[in-house]
Amino acid sequence: MRQQILVVIGGGAAGFFCAVNAAAKAPGLKVVVLEKSSKLLAKVRISGGGRCNVTHSCFDVPALAKKYPRGGNFVKKTFARFGPADTIKWFGERGVVLKAEEDGRMFPVTNDSSTIIDCLLREANRLGIDIRLNQDVQKVERSGEKWIIQSSRETIHSDFLCIASGGFPRPAMFDWITATGHSIESPVPSLFTFNLPTHPLNALMGLVVQDAQVRINSTKLSERGPVLITHWGLSGPAILRLSAWGARDLAEKDWHFKIQVNWVPAYNENSLRDFFQQYRFEKAPQKMTNRNPFGLPQRFWDFLLGANGIGPETRWSDLPAKEQNKLVKNLASMDLEVKGKTTFKEEFVTAGGIKLSEVDPDTMQSRLHPRLYFAGEILDVDGITGGFNFQHAWTSGFIAAQSIAASCHSAVAEGSL
Repeated sequence: MRQQILVVIGGGAAGFFCAVNAAAKAPGLKVVVLEKSSKLLAKVRISGGGRCNVTHSCFDVPALAKKYPRGGNFVKKTFARFGPADTIKWFGERGVVLKAEEDGRMFPVTNDSSTIIDCLLREANRLGIDIRLNQDVQKVERSGEKWIIQSSRETIHSDFLCIASGGFPRPAMFDWITATGHSIESPVPSLFTFNLPTHPLNALMGLVVQDAQVRINSTKLSERGPVLITHWGLSGPAILRLSAWGARDLAEKDWHFKIQVNWVPAYNENSLRDFFQQYRFEKAPQKMTNRNPFGLPQRFWDFLLGANGIGPETRWSDLPAKEQNKLVKNLASMDLEVKGKTTFKEEFVTAGGIKLSEVDPDTMQSRLHPRLYFAGEILDVDGITGGFNFQHAWTSGFIAAQSIAASCHSAVAEGSL
């Protein structure tokens, strides 16, 4: 009997998960992974500051699907088949225990992404998966019952093909896929930081305000959470979530737009003004710099005082009305103009990819070609920050593997090999 071959294009999370699960479920299947670069699982290594944000502890499928600006209806179907609980179980059965943090993000208890990488590599080694690096795939085409994959180094014939090559930043990079007849939603960046060129805030680089509300002007987009000040602007979970939800709109604006930040979201301008009146009465003799009533980082509080003309010796009783109003405004509704974005090459996430109408969520198989599958970010699915993109990778890779294995068993049973 002729051995069947699966080629997986992409050595990232989705590709690896497809490869190891297909090999495990169809022991007679030869699995080949083609990776364009010289590195495997690169995003896994750097995710979560090197800890790997594996998934999110959200186990209600409709609630989970709402974390995906694009592809929410698609993942409702896929997560019903393999969701975060399945991911936790899969890694747990292989000796990797995951823990949930207060915000729901889940990491290995080792706090080390190499734990996840080593687990996947052990599985690949145990199952005899053939991993080939520096293989830049340039063309794929159907020939009879076979797929012909042409890379920069060789030509391979396979029975099954899973494309899990990650997202591409430019439409032209999809040409070798669209040549098969598939179409794409044009890619734009997601999960990026907001640039504030030359703004005085940038001097506070490295400082985190743990609870802030950020709103993009002239839109309904608003997010609350930690905000990190960098030497080029703003980052952190609240900013990254906003960039995901606004990915297409902000691209159309060429990433030039205005935002409003409430650094004390328990208040609005009116309630904050009332609070100040009472606080000034209670703390009248105390210096403002020594009495930070909001739990803000001291450096940030001192910056706000100075930026609003309030000297270090100013006491609460001496605060002029004009300066108080300016301080209230900049605490509860600071206006900032964003001019550009910053993305990190290794962590690049795209909004866009293969149109979901062309892929069956029950199998991850192409609706245009038999035995062609897609997994991961190559699809027009992207989540906000917090482990959601990895969960889509595990889910889509697993479902593709399950479908491929079922097709293998069916072909053997029918005696077509």
